[in-house]
Amino acid sequence: MNAAATGLRVSLAGAVAVGGYVHADLYLNHGYRYVHVIGPSFLLQAAVSFAVAVLVLLGGPWWLRAVAALLSAGALAALALSRSVGLFGFTERGWEPSPQVAISVVAEVATLALCAVELTRARRRHIKRPSPRRSGMSSDSSGAVRQQL
Repeated sequence: MNAAATGLRVSLAGAVAVGGYVHADLYLNHGYRYVHVIGPSFLLQAAVSFAVAVLVLLGGPWWLRAVAALLSAGALAALALSRSVGLFGFTERGWEPSPQVAISVVAEVATLALCAVELTRARRRHIKRPSPRRSGMSSDSSGAVRQQL
């Protein structure tokens, strides 16, 4: 694995972990644990974010990047709902609590951007490796590759 891929993986894991940390902090230190439905959701978001961050850092499979993207997109959608029409009867205004909301938004957007980069890189690597069928080659039952006419 090259340095760029390692840096990308570490950055993604860091962004996911920061998003998880903000949710854990709001749950533990800012009273969100007492908010019906929202509190347990914050705790779940934190736990899953930390687990995904560790697994991505350790080089887990590509689909963990999709899970990270879904977590971040869900967090941003929930934030938008809580500041507009409400979410499970819970509403907030503006960028409060500060600075947690701003940190969370930056972490979630960074996660989405890094996931897009990683998934694009993985797709390009996959496309660059032609399969025997795509290259006009095929293999027989013995595994020998022969040219198709």
